[in-house]
Amino acid sequence: MEFFGEDDDLVDIRKDYVFKAVFARDTPESMGALSKLVSALIETDVSIVSILANEPPIDNISDRQIRFDINCRAENDELINVEMCFNPDAFEPLRMEYYTTKLFSGQELRGIERDYKDLKKAYQIAIISKLKFYYDEEFLHSFAYYDKKRNVSLGGKTQIITLELSKLQNVVNKPAAEMSITEQWAYYLAYLTDKSKRSIINEIVEMEEGIAMASSVLRKVSKDEEERARIMRDEKIELDYQSYLASARKSGHAEGHVEGHAEGKKEERDYVLELIAQGLTTEEIKHRLES
Repeated sequence: MEFFGEDDDLVDIRKDYVFKAVFARDTPESMGALSKLVSALIETDVSIVSILANEPPIDNISDRQIRFDINCRAENDELINVEMCFNPDAFEPLRMEYYTTKLFSGQELRGIERDYKDLKKAYQIAIISKLKFYYDEEFLHSFAYYDKKRNVSLGGKTQIITLELSKLQNVVNKPAAEMSITEQWAYYLAYLTDKSKRSIINEIVEMEEGIAMASSVLRKVSKDEEERARIMRDEKIELDYQSYLASARKSGHAEGHVEGHAEGKKEERDYVLELIAQGLTTEEIKHRLES
């Protein structure tokens, strides 16, 4: 087993495109790591057997059908969608609810031998890197339908799970051996690039098989010059897009396009990303959108 040295230059796994590069590959290590991560977060052992609709290729951020979520199916046919949200929008909870319902309702029920009892569980998992989304200090939340007045569960089959990496104040000083598996994963994702915490990271890698598998894949990604070049390009495109939005807001120009992004108009957002990938300036993009 290989461990990380203090001088190892690792790409940041909290970036959504790096997260997907590590966990969405069609290799035993990547699929095994994803299975262990999901198991820790839903607190039930699952084995991921396939990744669904895994487009665009994980090395292509400029594709107009861009998506960084990992939509997968477990061995028992349960559906799971996993996302790393580095800079989530304020409407992220509503977005999670929307896609959870689509994931669940997208199951096929037609046929004389099928009924509602044949529906499989559907999980929407969001790992939130920077912001605090909920008022409490708990880093892990699991949401399901229930009667809040009487505290009675509906007993449904959908679940939204959030892991907030900014809320690890009660975990950060724990010895690795005293951490739960969920705490170990949270610590690993949050502090992997913090060189001062490499000794604890290495202890966690040694203890948790799934984290060791993720580390093996991440090491390959970090050492691959072509992969790092893609990651740097993808990060530049995202930063350029954020800069474009900020410029549009400040100038009051293309206000409709900015509001369109806020409302989740995906096609327009992807078109802007494509123009940025082609090297167009903010002014050139505005001209294209207005023409």
